[in-house]
Amino acid sequence: MDLQLAGRVALVTGASIGLGASIAEHLAAEGCRLALLARRAELLEAVANAIAGQGHERPMVIVEDVTADGVADRIGKLIEGRFGHLDILINNAGGSRPMPGLGTEAEWEEAMLLNFSAGRRLAQTFVPGMQARKFGRIVNITGADEPVSMNAAVPPNGAVHIWAKSLSRLVGGDGVTVNCIPPGRIHSEQIDERLLPTEAKQRAWAEANCPAGYIGEPEDLSVLVAFLCSPRARYINGQVIHVDGGARHFSH
Repeated sequence: MDLQLAGRVALVTGASIGLGASIAEHLAAEGCRLALLARRAELLEAVANAIAGQGHERPMVIVEDVTADGVADRIGKLIEGRFGHLDILINNAGGSRPMPGLGTEAEWEEAMLLNFSAGRRLAQTFVPGMQARKFGRIVNITGADEPVSMNAAVPPNGAVHIWAKSLSRLVGGDGVTVNCIPPGRIHSEQIDERLLPTEAKQRAWAEANCPAGYIGEPEDLSVLVAFLCSPRARYINGQVIHVDGGARHFSH
């Protein structure tokens, strides 16, 4: 299927490794022109080099922290200077924030800034241009909003889902869609090095919790991102689509 993405301009945050890198590679394969953003320059350059090595246009590399003051405006100017506009925003930067107790004010503020406010600010920077051109795609890579333990990232995940639904209703008539994808257990730095750092732990978790019976690969999610970014996905808007091998218990 031709996803009709050739020449579209996409920004992927958190693009230096794992899900972000995989999403970038899939969008490049569909013909997108890319800007990649993350904090770790060496890893980000490696992703850009890999994409160029596959015969695609080398992505623009932006070394920034999405939580920094004024970063959304700076990114907007960089994108405009290189590409003239943005068609696709992938808000992938974020992370789990488990806490043993109630958490401090600083911990809660940092989690909300990283997992909610940063992506919202980027969207607000680029949405007016998307509306004017009558095309835009925003995909937010979020996380669980089931509070099984104290984790400062869970409330921001829920906030993103509600905000995205609200935004989708505002901009849907302008050809702009806004969707969220909460990953389940998918091989990534966070899963493989922190949460389930051994093969035995991964196997035990999958056998106990995931009907698919295994930990997912980044491309299991990236293919959905590419489709949602396509003009062919024009009628999919305001949705929260879980990619978790069936691990989620709830039906909605």
